[in-house]
Amino acid sequence: MNSFVERLRTRRLASIFVLLATMSTGILVGSVVAHGVKGQETQTDSSDATPLKVPKSSVAPNAFSQIAKQVGPTVVNINTETLPKEQQQGRRKSPKLRQSPNQDDEQDQEQDQDQGIPDFFKRFFGQNPDEDGGGLDGQQVRQSLGSGFIVDPKGYIITNNHVVEKADKIYVKLASDPDTSDQGRPARVIGTDPDTDIAVIKIDTKEPLPTVKMGNSDSSQVGDWVIAIGSPFSLSQTVTAGIVSAKNRTIEPGPKGQFQHFIQTDAAINPGNSGGPLVNMNGEVVGVNTAIFTQSMGYQGIGFAMPSNTVIQVYNDLISPTHKVTRGSIGISFRPNLPAAVSRVYGFKNGVLVQSVTPGGPADKGGVKVDDIITSIDGRPIKDGDDLVNEVASRKPGSSMRLGYLRSGKEMTTSITVGDRTKVFAANPQTATEEETTPGGAPGAGEGKIGIVARDLPSGLAEKTHLSGALIQTVRPGSFAFEIGLPEGGVVTHVNKQPVHNRQEFDAAVSKVKSGQDVVFEIVDPKSPQSGVNYFAGTLP
Repeated sequence: MNSFVERLRTRRLASIFVLLATMSTGILVGSVVAHGVKGQETQTDSSDATPLKVPKSSVAPNAFSQIAKQVGPTVVNINTETLPKEQQQGRRKSPKLRQSPNQDDEQDQEQDQDQGIPDFFKRFFGQNPDEDGGGLDGQQVRQSLGSGFIVDPKGYIITNNHVVEKADKIYVKLASDPDTSDQGRPARVIGTDPDTDIAVIKIDTKEPLPTVKMGNSDSSQVGDWVIAIGSPFSLSQTVTAGIVSAKNRTIEPGPKGQFQHFIQTDAAINPGNSGGPLVNMNGEVVGVNTAIFTQSMGYQGIGFAMPSNTVIQVYNDLISPTHKVTRGSIGISFRPNLPAAVSRVYGFKNGVLVQSVTPGGPADKGGVKVDDIITSIDGRPIKDGDDLVNEVASRKPGSSMRLGYLRSGKEMTTSITVGDRTKVFAANPQTATEEETTPGGAPGAGEGKIGIVARDLPSGLAEKTHLSGALIQTVRPGSFAFEIGLPEGGVVTHVNKQPVHNRQEFDAAVSKVKSGQDVVFEIVDPKSPQSGVNYFAGTLP
């Protein structure tokens, strides 16, 4: 058997050698033919060929190149180092597992991958774990890369918070600095704002530095040309162009995204662009490149930049003596994007339906209650939740406002003293409770009509949560309740604004709803009752 294999291998090698030899012969023959017949070289006359010359450019510089020359000197390359921490050593894994700069640790990302969750909306800056520097005792120094731009000749630079937030050392390279292995000039953090992902850092300089010209992001329109400048994949001073694809994009749901309303662009931005400027055709900065929509950590045509108008407000707060952003609050929460049935049942088109009121907060002191509809501030109509947040957050703590609202269809007003957002919500920690269930009973009106089995609240649960209502025991798959998302274990407190204190009242309220009518359920999570009311609504088939 072995001899057969050897013979076969020999024949294959021989065939390969024959093929190569044939190819070589063809090449050799081709060479001979090119030079002449029978190996005799012939003289070829090329005296009539005209030499080529490098022409003078006749193409006038376009707007893109002019803007790149104008803004380029103000864009910087940011390197950071995060030194090993003793408390982190037990959690470190292979650095190759870390692909998402916005993850707190590798374990979080592994869990996302195990669950098949796509890597959407990842913040980004160039980070190559394989190039990390070595530390003492085999420990590693993590190095990262981002971008920024100079806004003050004294050395003040705007970038993203996530570029510098975990850094122990920050270095900045100017466009005019020599391209060497030197990390750059040391920088220090002046202030950061995680809510908008903006940071201000500073380098020392003996001479005034070139600065960008800030623009008005509100004047940018969908379809306008924009340019992104930064250091993607460690390639400094890279310029890409595209258009404004959309405005006012929110990519993180809930409180995390309420101060992040991005400009969306298809200008190519990649890891390392984070913190760099998005520039309009006047050479003005209209945004700070912050995030990308990607499944591969690379460019896929969708990027997000924090609008310059927001950045300017944050910058001015961060360079103030407090070096922090202070936002106003009245101490309420609300659910955005409510179903249309909710507004029809509660009788409003514009405004904000109050979901919860922080005990002892400004709204609570002003008499605002759950289910009130905030319609105006100081006489100016409030369109939606974003409008309310922007208006209230811009107010200074301690200032007063006149709040207009609807209660049971009646217009009311109250005077409210604005509080500090950080302090208002810090004083209201949520208390978790254990969920209890009750034994089954006869089916009620809710089971046949909407597809849920409701029960009276167990006494223990009622005492712990101070709730009254009907407990949703089960939700039948495919039912109306299932389609609108009614949660098992939730407590129904109202049906179409009618209070529900027990199962009997719940059945009575449901029995009144006819096919084709809107129905709204107010649900409280007994595990976190202080989080307030959630609204589930739809039109009954």
